[in-house]
This record gives sequence, C-alpha cells and structure tokens, in this order.
Amino acid sequence: MILILLGPPGAGKGTQAQALMVARGLVQLSTGDMLRKAVAAKSELGLGARAAMDAGDLVSDDIVISIIAERIENKDCERGFILDGFPRTVAQAEALDLMLEQKGSQLDHVIEIRVDEEELVKRIAGRFSCAKCNENYHDTFKRPAKDGVCDVCGGTEFTRRSDDRAETVRARLEAYRNQTAPLLPYYRAKGTLRSVDGMNSIEAVTEEILEVLAT
Repeated sequence: MILILLGPPGAGKGTQAQALMVARGLVQLSTGDMLRKAVAAKSELGLGARAAMDAGDLVSDDIVISIIAERIENKDCERGFILDGFPRTVAQAEALDLMLEQKGSQLDHVIEIRVDEEELVKRIAGRFSCAKCNENYHDTFKRPAKDGVCDVCGGTEFTRRSDDRAETVRARLEAYRNQTAPLLPYYRAKGTLRSVDGMNSIEAVTEEILEVLAT
C-alpha cells in the first residue's frame, strides 16, 4: 500500500504516520531524512543534492524522485510506505506518478487531514515545553498541575519554538495554501483523495484513516 498524507503544518500528519506504521506495518519515508542519508553516504545522488544545497538552491525534483525510487526498492517497503513531505507541488505529484508507473505501481490513497485554520493557530501557538526534560504543554489543553513547575521533572524554565508564534504559523499556512493545496484537486480528479476530520482526537483521526484504508 502506498499512501500520502496531506494537510497544513500542525495538522498531525507525523503523528498519524507513526500510528499507521504500528497499525498497518507501513514505513514512513521522509524526503528530508532520505536526502540527508544520501548526502552522508556520498552517493552519486547525494553528491548532486549536496552541490545544490551548497549553492543555496533547492534540490531538484529529479534528484528527490530518484532518491525515493532507490529507497522504495528496500525490503522494508514491501508492505507499503507513507510519503512524508513529498509531493509538495503538482509537478512533483506528476513526477511521482510517472516513477511509480514505471515500477508497475501506483498510489493507493491520498488522505487530506482537514483542520480549521484559526483553531490550528491556537493549537500551535499555545505550545510550550519544559527546558529541562522537554515535556510538552499547552496554554489551553495541557497546563502544568502547578503553574510554572514541570509535572515530570520539577523544572521551572519553559521554552517556546520560534516557529510556533501565531504570525509564523499563519505564514506557514498561507504558504501551504499557495503551494501544496493545489494537490487536492489534482488527486481528487484521479479519484484517490479522501478527507478526514483533523479536529477530532488523535485516536478518532487514526480510526477514520484506517476505515479509509480498508475500503
């Protein structure tokens, strides 16, 4: 089974991918991780990727597709895989379709995790963590039992990621709408797109995705 999870930053794609790895034995393939490994291994593709990155350029779609094509030949992908971080554009989606077709395969499901954007901003912008043990908290959903004191380690210093600021989150959402959201009509036209409600609990979203995969 070959699966793509789509949705804006913070929609829970990574969390759901981890759940599907356990439930269905799929492998999560991160293009970022694959690129870093190819560069570290100094493979021909990795050297090409390194040259682009050193020049301050984006790694070409051709190189990314080739790295994916090489990776999915590994034995651990026999039962299927989830693509994480790719495709991001329609051009990349078309290149992916062509590569899979050449391998005699195709995408089985593209699942959009739908979220309310303003609620998503609240979710992300409210996150903070203990500076000592990294326990995660939220201004609304999960505050320490004693204000200012970590429940786990008793630490009193907390941090917030700079990219979790409300204005930064809104900018990332806008970038998603402009660049990646056009994938939705592309896959809808192919009949592979299904949507699930990402505002439900993590467990409920997982169950809804599993129901889609069972069809």
